[in-house]
Amino acid sequence: MKKSVQMLLFSLCLVSAGAGAFDLGTLRGKIDAAKASIPPVNPEITAAMREFKGHDEREEIAIGRQIAGNLLGAAPLVKDNRLQKYVNRVGRWVATQSERPDLPWHFGVIQSEDVNAFAAPGGYIFVTLGLYRILQNEADLAGVLGHEVGHVIRQHHLKILQQSRLVEAGSKTLSKSVGGNDTVQQLIGSGAEIVARGLDKDAEFEADRIGVVLATRAGYDAYGLPGVLQQIGHAAQDDDRVALLFKTHPLPEDRLNKLDEAMGDRFDRIKGVTLSSRFQRP
Repeated sequence: MKKSVQMLLFSLCLVSAGAGAFDLGTLRGKIDAAKASIPPVNPEITAAMREFKGHDEREEIAIGRQIAGNLLGAAPLVKDNRLQKYVNRVGRWVATQSERPDLPWHFGVIQSEDVNAFAAPGGYIFVTLGLYRILQNEADLAGVLGHEVGHVIRQHHLKILQQSRLVEAGSKTLSKSVGGNDTVQQLIGSGAEIVARGLDKDAEFEADRIGVVLATRAGYDAYGLPGVLQQIGHAAQDDDRVALLFKTHPLPEDRLNKLDEAMGDRFDRIKGVTLSSRFQRP
């Protein structure tokens, strides 16, 4: 990894480490009421990486760290520590509602006018500045981050690596040298390629459902993510800012229809908050 990229990744770690706990105080009482169920968790989920020829969580994080470094080399973090710490606080609070709360989660806003968000294995999650600017409140942010957390906890991108046999081909080498930048880089290729390759529709629909549930568990309005999808859907498909998103994701209308089927009216009685006044503008 080039020195400049190392520094960008180090900066991400610094803003994440400074994020601290995100206590929503009186909202804690609403969390139990918001226990809309995620599909049953496989009891072996924390060992699921062993399907990848012996990979454990350390190796998952090493792969994600390399992808994150590659991505930051192409689109660095927005130079606003206040914003970065805020996004980390919200993201970590949402991630604690998942079955993998102990991952070393890192969240960041990257300098790009595209409307998109990315997740890498091991808990590295990025929102573009273009997407962040269309968010209206903290519930919107929580829903978007919850969607990306869903990709990580269901290991969607690791499964892409498995299917391409990139991880399998070098698992023994990686196991001997976790964190060896050159070794991991040879296995994953370009981080931008991995995150931009696109997941299948079922993975995106699953991440949408998880995002709604996690945000609701955290005390937020359940309709934050659907609201963001509605706004994105208003963009013309030939708008350069959403071109990659439309290429790698199902259309917002299809995602909204699937969410409507999954949510029904079960979330209508759960009174979450939007926290518009606390939302940090870039």
